[in-house]
Amino acid sequence: MEAAMSVTPGAVTLILANPSPDSAAEVPGIVVQVVDLKPIGNRFTFMASDGKSKVKAMLPTHFVPEVRSGNLQNLGLIRVLDYTCNTIPNQSDKALIITKCEVVSQALESEIKNEVNKEEKKPAILLNPKEEHVVSSKPTNAPPPAPFVLKPKQELKSASQIVNEQRGNAAPAARLAITRRVHPLISLNPYQGNWVIKVRVTSKGNLRTYKNARGEGCVFNVELTDEDGTQIQATMFNDAAKKFYPMFDLGKVYYISKGSLRIANKQFKTVQNDYEMTLNDNAVVEEAEGEAFIPQIQYTFAKIDQLGPYVNGRELVDIIGVVQSVSSTLSVRRKIDNSTIPKRDIVVADDSNKTVTVTLWNDLATTVGQELLDIVDTAPIIAIKSLKVSDFQGMFVLSYTTPSCMSLRSELASVYLNLSY
Repeated sequence: MEAAMSVTPGAVTLILANPSPDSAAEVPGIVVQVVDLKPIGNRFTFMASDGKSKVKAMLPTHFVPEVRSGNLQNLGLIRVLDYTCNTIPNQSDKALIITKCEVVSQALESEIKNEVNKEEKKPAILLNPKEEHVVSSKPTNAPPPAPFVLKPKQELKSASQIVNEQRGNAAPAARLAITRRVHPLISLNPYQGNWVIKVRVTSKGNLRTYKNARGEGCVFNVELTDEDGTQIQATMFNDAAKKFYPMFDLGKVYYISKGSLRIANKQFKTVQNDYEMTLNDNAVVEEAEGEAFIPQIQYTFAKIDQLGPYVNGRELVDIIGVVQSVSSTLSVRRKIDNSTIPKRDIVVADDSNKTVTVTLWNDLATTVGQELLDIVDTAPIIAIKSLKVSDFQGMFVLSYTTPSCMSLRSELASVYLNLSY
């Protein structure tokens, strides 16, 4: 088998020996075989094999289209360009979280086994001290060795001194990146220790008050997206909410650390992530000034005529279609505090020849809703992300808190499936 179509000998050992490289430059393009490829949620897991050893692994979210298109299949080869390893709870094993890779081969005919470098088969030659002396001895008539030349002593700086100097010269927003490696969102889990993420605020909710059996307080949340397009929802309560609400600006990039993760409450989650983040007073949030990366938004579009199976389910869906009509702005009175909020209805159709009525609330109704009204005659195409489908008075209801549609941003919106078609 040609080297280009085979695995890197000892790849698993190399990965586990360096479980968290400081940068992608430290990863020597390790090639592994994809074994037992299968979907879990919106990602794909597999066993990364080097022919001798295997390790549990997960592909990055943005790599899913490569699998669904058939460009990567079971028994295929990938080149790992960046990764991190996470400890599996209650086990001694580690999981390989791949953050960057490329396809080497779609699929081989069979699984590679016992792949050993020919040079490794050669027995090692051990020299005892006497033999080493014989091998390294010089002829008796050899010229004497050149005299040593002593150079002036140079001042050596320790690693901590170098890092401290870098921190002192760096802007505040860059200090977190210098201190520790920036982790991709896909690599985070509730059992992980210290981490730093670099994310863009792609949605910001309002600061809301609440009252329950434990008292009164306030809360707000944001949706964060990293360079790979992975998203996570972060929530802040009370003092943390008051502290960070004025700090987070929609569209800006931040370094964040010292947050905590837990399993996402699927009843309330608004993004495709198994975890949700909580930031308390001790969390560190620093704006990454000058950063301008554009996160890749991942869509999984569902046809309007196929929304039925999602009713009362936990899976979020995305839709795309042509805006057919836009209503004027109306006002709705809230029972909880007797306040009024604006709403606007738009009708969207897709190539399944079905329609839905999308209700836009709050600022979304008066901003993006007005923009759509101004251009409705041009039949604009709209994409809406993260919809939750439920049943309301005999109609399917798709509700979402942070839709993505042009500059679409809102605290609440709902989509009613027209059952009359």
